[in-house]
Amino acid sequence: MKKFFALFLALGAFALAGEEGQSMIQAYSVVAAGVGLGLAALGGAVGMGHTAAATIAGTARNPGLGGKLMTTMFIALAMIEAQVIYTLVIALIALYANPFLG
Repeated sequence: MKKFFALFLALGAFALAGEEGQSMIQAYSVVAAGVGLGLAALGGAVGMGHTAAATIAGTARNPGLGGKLMTTMFIALAMIEAQVIYTLVIALIALYANPFLG
């Protein structure tokens, strides 16, 4: 926990080091994009793990439904991954076409 606090303190110091407001906004955008992508990846990984575990448990209970469960699992995994990709798009917009700098 102390390492995370030190990391955020260092990132905050880097963000406040700029002389102009634009450099501060850009620095905070980088921090926000990194944190947002990290949380999205964490949530996606947890969701994918639960999906795979449920599919394996369902296949173990009824092996005859294994094919249908796999198809449903792949659709669910694609939807979970789509949410992470949407977060990536928002982070790239915040980094390269930042609407707050206008």
